[in-house]
Amino acid sequence: MAEQPGRNGTNGRTFDFPRPLTTVDVVVFAVREDALAVLLVQRGAGEGEPFPHAWALPGGFVDIDRDRDLEACARRKLKDKTGVASPYLEQLGSWGSAARDPRGWSATHAYFALLPALAAAPLAADAQWFPLVSGGVKPKLAFDHAEILDAAVKRLRNKVEYTSLPAYLMPAEFTLPDLQKVYEIILDRPLEKSAFRTRMLSADLIEPVARMRRGPNRPAQLYRLKKARAPVFFARTFNPPEG
Repeated sequence: MAEQPGRNGTNGRTFDFPRPLTTVDVVVFAVREDALAVLLVQRGAGEGEPFPHAWALPGGFVDIDRDRDLEACARRKLKDKTGVASPYLEQLGSWGSAARDPRGWSATHAYFALLPALAAAPLAADAQWFPLVSGGVKPKLAFDHAEILDAAVKRLRNKVEYTSLPAYLMPAEFTLPDLQKVYEIILDRPLEKSAFRTRMLSADLIEPVARMRRGPNRPAQLYRLKKARAPVFFARTFNPPEG
């Protein structure tokens, strides 16, 4: 395949075949007000912008001068919208077609990220959290982002059945009942307290801190996620309590 010299492209060259638009989108999850929520951004209304004022997943075009790979692009987009880095980022999949973007043939590489509760950094002006209702959100999303969001919710819920991913949604310090509640929010069902506690304490995932949470009831031990801890994969899924 012939190559022609030019100012753009790999090693300063352009190519004599058309290339698709290449973007990265990030599905950002957090637990807010006892519900699983997703971060959306409102699109601008500039000339030539598709889906003006519609809500969409945060993302954008790959910057070949700044992004060494797709994950770097995802982390950059996440930082632009939230001001923080996610403790967990996973590639979800790729979507591409001639119909998903009215500007031309496009492909997007989607990731999902988990943000801990009470992330301190302010959001970008065009960003807002939306609670998930039946796996989706109320506003109609731009492009094929509703399909991407649905895939991300299913991936997250499936992995929560046998991993420790909800720990990445927790604040710096939390109790075991706090962690169990986040599991239950994502799975949308209750879990048996004693079995959950046993599994978490035996997983080498969390460690106690030298303080207790004081309240109207008996003091509760506070825990934190161990530093640089990779997700734990459990041998069995979580079973709902017998009733």
